Amino acid sequence: MPPIVLALVAVAAVLHAAWNVLLKTSGDPLLTGGRAMLAGTAAAAPLAVVAWFATGQPSIPPEALALGLLSGCIEVVYMVALAGAYRRGGLSVVYPIARGTAPLLTVTAGVVILGERLGLAGTIGVAALLVGIIAAQQPWRVLRGARAREAAVPWALATGVIIATYSTVDRVGARLVAPWLFACILFPVMALGLAVFIRLRGQRGVVAAAPSWGRATVAGLLAIGAYVLILVAFSLAPLSVVSPLRESAIVLVSGWGALRLGEASGGRDAALRVGAAILVAAGALLLGLQG
Repeated sequence: MPPIVLALVAVAAVLHAAWNVLLKTSGDPLLTGGRAMLAGTAAAAPLAVVAWFATGQPSIPPEALALGLLSGCIEVVYMVALAGAYRRGGLSVVYPIARGTAPLLTVTAGVVILGERLGLAGTIGVAALLVGIIAAQQPWRVLRGARAREAAVPWALATGVIIATYSTVDRVGARLVAPWLFACILFPVMALGLAVFIRLRGQRGVVAAAPSWGRATVAGLLAIGAYVLILVAFSLAPLSVVSPLRESAIVLVSGWGALRLGEASGGRDAALRVGAAILVAAGALLLGLQG
C-alpha cells in the first residue's frame, strides 16, 4: 500500500473525530448534521466548480452517477441512525461500537464479494487493528449491568452496518470516477435528503435549540474533507485495508469522550485504551509495510 494512503487516512481520522465531537456536543445531533451537510456542501461547491473546469470538465459515467445517488441515500440513513445513537448514549460508547463493527463487515465484503486479497503483513495488520478496535470499544461492557440497557447500543450497531454498506458502494464508485467528483454527487443528495427528513420530522425528538450555522459549517467542512480523503484512499488501496485503518479515529474519539467529556471509568480503563492505541498503531504500520 502506498505511504500516501496512510497519510490520507490518518488526516481523515483526525477530521472525522473532530466532526463527531462537534456533532455529539451539539444540542440536536440530527439538526446539526443536516445543517452541516447543507452548509458544507454550499461552501465546497465553488471549489468543485473550479476543479471541474480545471480538469477539463470530465464527464460522469452512468454507473458512477447511480452509485453516487445510492451512496447519498444510504448516508441519509446513516446520519439518522448516528444522531439517534448520540441522543441516547455517550461519545465513548457510541462511536467505538458504530465504527468498530463496520470493519468486520467491510473486510468481509472486500475479500469475499470484491475478490480482494491480503498478504501476510496485511492480514496480521488487519488482525492487530481489529483487536485494538475491539479493546477500545470494550463490547463486553455492554453485557454488564446498566450497559446492557444502554438505549444507544442498537442504534450504534445499526450505524455500523450502514457504514459497512456505504463503504462498499463508495469503494466501487471511487474507482469509476475521480473521488472528488464522486463526492460532488453523494453530498448534495445527502444534504437534500436530510433536509427533507428533518422537515418531515418537525419538532419531534428535538433536544435543544438549533445549532448555529457557523458551527454547522465548520462541522460540515470537517465531514466532507474527511470523506473526500477516504474516497481518494479507496481509489488507491483495497477496501479491506482502508476501512479498518480509517477506524483508528476510534482511539481519538474514545479518549476525548472519556477524558474531556468525563466518560472515563478509571485508571484501568485508561490503560486498556492505551493498549488498544498501540495495537491500532502496530496494525497501521503492518498495513503500510504490505506495499
